[in-house]
Formats: sequence, C-alpha cells, structure tokens
Amino acid sequence: MISKSIITLITFLIITITTYLISINAFGSGPIGAVDLRSHFSQLSFLSSTRNDSVPCRTGSPLRVYMYDLPNRFNVGMLNRKFNNNNNNKDIPVTNMPAWPRNSGLKQQHSVEYWMMKSLLCGECGGVSEVVRVWDGEEAEVFFVPFFSSLSFNTHGRNMTDPDTEIDRQLQVDILKFLRQSKCWQRTEGRDHVIPMHHPNAFRFLREEVNASILIVADFGRYSKVMSNLQKDVVAPYMHVMESFVDDNSVDPYNSRTTLLFFRGRTVRKSEGVVRAKLEKILKGYDDVHYESSYATGESIKASSQGMRSSKFCLNPAGDTPSSNRLFDAIVSHCVPVIVSDRIELPFEDELDYNKFSIFFSVEEALTPGYMVQQLRKIPKERWLEMWKQLKEVSHHFEYQYPPKKDDAVNMIWRQVRNKVPFERLAVNRARRLKVPDWWR
Repeated sequence: MISKSIITLITFLIITITTYLISINAFGSGPIGAVDLRSHFSQLSFLSSTRNDSVPCRTGSPLRVYMYDLPNRFNVGMLNRKFNNNNNNKDIPVTNMPAWPRNSGLKQQHSVEYWMMKSLLCGECGGVSEVVRVWDGEEAEVFFVPFFSSLSFNTHGRNMTDPDTEIDRQLQVDILKFLRQSKCWQRTEGRDHVIPMHHPNAFRFLREEVNASILIVADFGRYSKVMSNLQKDVVAPYMHVMESFVDDNSVDPYNSRTTLLFFRGRTVRKSEGVVRAKLEKILKGYDDVHYESSYATGESIKASSQGMRSSKFCLNPAGDTPSSNRLFDAIVSHCVPVIVSDRIELPFEDELDYNKFSIFFSVEEALTPGYMVQQLRKIPKERWLEMWKQLKEVSHHFEYQYPPKKDDAVNMIWRQVRNKVPFERLAVNRARRLKVPDWWR
C-alpha cells in the first residue's frame, strides 16, 4: 500500500511538472502566481550591475562641440597681459594657454569657463573626455561661447560704480553683436549655445538677451524663472578654494574630528544670507561648535581648511545667493556638509544623491534654538562613517584640473550639457513649425 502511494505521488508530481513546462512553452510564461526563475535571475543580474549606482559612467560617444574663435580680450587676455592686445581670432594652442593664477584668491571659485575652454583644447583626452571639439558647425551638437563673463566681472566690474565697469558692459555688447551675426546662432536663436555665467553678477547687463541658451550657473538666485531653470541650464560646482584632503586615512576619523560643527566665514550677507548673522547668535555657548566671523585671506583659508578637517560636520548656510563655495570646500575636506538653504540647487543631482553624504535643514529649522545641534548629536557614529566614506568616493566629481580626468568636474558638466540637448532640439523644432506665438507660455 505504501509503495502504491509513493508511485501515485511520483506520477502526480511528474504530470504536474510536465503540465507546467508545457504552459511555459505554449504561452511564454508560467501560470498566474508561479515563480519565473528566468525573470528572477535576470533581476539578480540587473541588481548586480547597478549595485554601484552612485558612480556615474559615460553615457555614449563624446558630445560634439564647436567652440567659437574669439579675440583673446574675451577670455585669456584677462588672465595674462601678453594676450591682451591680441585682438585676432587665432586659436590658442593648449600649451600656450596661460595657467590660472595661483594668487587669484576667490576669483578662482567661478573659473568654470576657463576649465571648460581648456578641456576643448585637449587633443589627447579622448579616452576620458565627455566632449570632442569639431571644426565644422554642421557637425556640432552644441556651440561653446568662450567668453569669461565671470572673470570679466571680477576684473572690470567688481565695484559696481567703478569706471572699469564700462569695459565689462562693452564686452557683453560686443559678444552679443558677434553672436547675432553668426549663422549658427541665427539658426536656433542661440538655443544650442553653451554660455558660462557662473558668477551671480556675470553677464549682468545683457543676460536677458541670451536667455534661450544653455547657461552654466552656480545657482538660480539672481535669475528670473523666465530666464533660467533646470530644464535647460546646468548648475556647476564652484572650484574649491581649499586643498583636497588626499591623505584622509585616519584609523578612527569619527573621534579624531573633535569639533561637532564648524563654520568660518563672513557673517554679514545679503538676501537669504542674513541667516548667517542669526545663526551666530543661536550657536554661541556650545563647546563643540566653532562659529567664527572672518574674511577670506590666505591665513584665513588655511585656518578654515584645518578646521574643516578636524570637524565632523561643516555648516553651509546660504551666501548672497542660495549657494556658496563653502559646500565644495567641505566636500573635498570630507567634512559632512550641513546645508541650510531653502532654495539651493545642487550640481549633478541627477547622478549624485546628496542625502548620502550631506544633512539638510530648512532655514526655519536651523533658526530654532538648539534644534540643529540636537539633531546632529543624535546621528550615530556608524551613519557618520558611511557619509564620510561617501564623501571620499564622490569628491573627485568636484575637481577641476588639466588634463581632465574621468568623471571630474568639467566632464560631469559636459555630461549635464548633453542631457539638455533633447530639450534644446524640441524647442528648436517646435519654434520652426509654429505659425502663432506659443500658446502655453
């Protein structure tokens, strides 16, 4: 009886399995509720391939960029006087391009334009570069305008009432005239043109005249919604002023960083930056909080670097605009950024999750006495160590350098530009076929 029962059970199992296999062959899938092993292993393979999803990767062939040959007064002439009188359009070999001056102080924060131009002059960077320079405009996907508008402001117009401000204005007038005479500009009304405008006062006289272009900005603090937005523009990181912490290999980084929260900088700011003065009052009296007012001098920058490297968290309140260079100094110092800004936009946020290595507070939360410090003290050592490790992993994305390296700041910016091309093409194609003004604007 037992043998017959076993034989019956085995026969039943064989029939059931055979029926299941027939259903898979006939219909391409198992019955409802069945486990599809092929799908299961496929999902495991996908999870394995995306396990390191925080690390960006190149998305295809390099972006084809046409760079205008402008007279040197629009770019390198502001870096070195020997180029200043060179008013021709002769291309500058990268070996002859002046280095960014070491004594430029805070001017280097907004040197994005310089590094983007230099990356296009790199003839041997094909293996790591996200861009390739083309010499025929018909082959280009975008057009780069190498006008150093941030350096122009810092050089000629930093004092708004200075007579030299007129030089900054005239450069903007001249570049706009040049572009409007270009057939490439006329063809799309500048929509496929990339214009660095990183300093909040860069191109300030005529920026509305180029609002259709892809702008490279630090944030949107001084731009109207009509002019600049995430759909078409690129938020680029400041170039950090402090040196990168390349040998951060402490056995116990959590306990070796004895300061809980660190800030050193100007506390009198405009606009959203008024929060700094208020925070100074709120954060007084804490033994493990360092909040100091100072100006950016060589000694001050050195002291700030030491302070960041010995602190667990670095406070990053808004400056005159929602962003500030302090965030990127904190990142390369591996000091977990504490970001206090209600309107900040962050670079490369479609590829990097800042929540993995930063802490965010609204202005209201930060100005609640005791709240921010209490929340930071609640963060366990294990979580801080994970954020510290993430900072070490992502910090290379915020490095400007030449020759450019894979996934460094300038390559990340060019990849962001690539992402804007579909929107630019959509805008161009729609504009060409519309017979009446755009109804949804």
